[in-house]
Amino acid sequence: MDLVCSSLWLAVVIWLILRAVGQRGLLPRLSVAAAQPADAARYVTIVVPARDEAANIGRCLQSLLAQDHPANRLKVLVIDDHSADDTAAIVRAIAARHPRVSLLSSPSLPPRWTGKSHACWIGARAAPAQTEWLCFVDADVWGEPALLSSAIHAALAQDIDLLSLAPRQELHSFAERLMLPCGLILLSFLQDLRATQGRNGSAVTATGQFMLIRRDAYEAVGGHAAVSNVICEDLEFARLLKQSGRSVLLMGGDDVIATRMYTGWRTLWPGFAKNLVDTLGGRRGTLSFTPLAVILAWAAVAMPIIDAFACWQAEPGAWTALAVALLGSAAAFGLHVAATFYFRIPFWYGLLFPLGYTVGAAIALDSVRRRLTGQVIWKGRIYS
Repeated sequence: MDLVCSSLWLAVVIWLILRAVGQRGLLPRLSVAAAQPADAARYVTIVVPARDEAANIGRCLQSLLAQDHPANRLKVLVIDDHSADDTAAIVRAIAARHPRVSLLSSPSLPPRWTGKSHACWIGARAAPAQTEWLCFVDADVWGEPALLSSAIHAALAQDIDLLSLAPRQELHSFAERLMLPCGLILLSFLQDLRATQGRNGSAVTATGQFMLIRRDAYEAVGGHAAVSNVICEDLEFARLLKQSGRSVLLMGGDDVIATRMYTGWRTLWPGFAKNLVDTLGGRRGTLSFTPLAVILAWAAVAMPIIDAFACWQAEPGAWTALAVALLGSAAAFGLHVAATFYFRIPFWYGLLFPLGYTVGAAIALDSVRRRLTGQVIWKGRIYS
C-alpha cells in the first residue's frame, strides 16, 4: 500500500510539473521593438489610476516619460482617486515640468462603482480626440524605454485589440518572497492558457497592471462603465471584450516592465483577499482547490516521513516506497527552488513552499468570507 501511495504521489508531481512547464510555453514573451517614426506612430494616451501611491507614482511617471515612443504622439493622464498622501502633489510637480503629463481629480465615487474602474473611466473619457490606443498602467509599475513601442508593435503585428503584459515581479519582503512564487506556480497548475489565449471562446486571462486597448474596441463594449461594480475588473473587462468578438492576448513582459505589488503582509493579505476568489474560479473553485493545494504541499514532507517509518517497522517494500516518495518530494521542492532563481530571491524560500500554500489557503478562505459578508476592503473603501 505504501508503494502504491508513493507511486501515485510521484505521478501527481510529475503531471503538475509538466503542466506548469507547458503553460509557461503558452505565454509568449514580448520582443523588444524599435519605436516608429514620429509621422507614422500611433497616438497613445496612458491612463494611470492612483490612490495613495506617493511611494510609487514618481518612478512610474519617470519611466513613462522616458519612453522612446514619439513625444508628440503620447499623453499621460494621472487620475488621483482621492489620495490622502502626497500622490497629487508629486504628480503636479512632474506635470509642471513635463506638458505631456496631466493630473485629473476623480469626482466622488458613484454608487455601484469600484475606485479603479471609475478612475480608468474618467481617464478614458478625458483622452484627446486623436487617441487611437488607450493604455492603462498601474502606479506601482515601471517600464523600460521600449515598453510602449514594443507593445504597440506586437498588437499591430498580431491584430490584437487588447494586449496585456505580465510584469517582472520585484520581491523584497518575507511576505512577498513566500507568497508570490507560490501563487504564480498555483496559477500555472490551474489555468488552461491554451483556451484563455485562443481567439475563440469565453475563457480569458489578463492583468490590469498593463492593458493596451484599441480605443474603438474599448468604447464599443462600454469601457470600464460596463464593469463598474466588478472587483476583479481587469479579467471581467477582458472577458467582455473577447465575448464581443475582439482579440485578447496576455504576454510576458519580463524584459520591458516590472512591478512591486506589495510591501509586506499589511498590503499583501488584503490585496490577495480582494481578488483570489475570482482568480481561483469563484467560491466553489476556491473551496475545492485550496484544501487540495495544502494537502499536496505538505505531502512533500509527509510522504517520505511515512515511508521512513514503514522502513523502521521493516514492512515489505518500504524501502522501494521511500525511494519513490523521495523522488516525488525532491521534484516538488526542486520546482519551487527553481522558481526562486527566476524571481531572483534566496533559494531557501523554495524550501518553505508548504508554509506558503498554507498561508495562501487562509487568505483564500478570507477572500470567500469577505465576498459573502460584503466586506471587500481595499485602500480604505468597503465594497459590497
